[in-house]
Amino acid sequence: MARFVIILVLTGVAIGLLWPVLIRLRRGRVPGIGIRRERTSYFVLIATCVAVSFLISGVLWWFRM
Repeated sequence: MARFVIILVLTGVAIGLLWPVLIRLRRGRVPGIGIRRERTSYFVLIATCVAVSFLISGVLWWFRM
């Protein structure tokens, strides 16, 4: 478990360091769900929904063990 956390943190640090370069690539619009109201707007990325789903599934699996 500790190895997983270390890899997760190092991945986050690498993405953080590469973020200025990644922004300059401008790969276009990412797929997502946009909701616009009178005064607010929300945009939820599909990849974020999938990642949250995996995270919740993992936590529930962990507590079932």
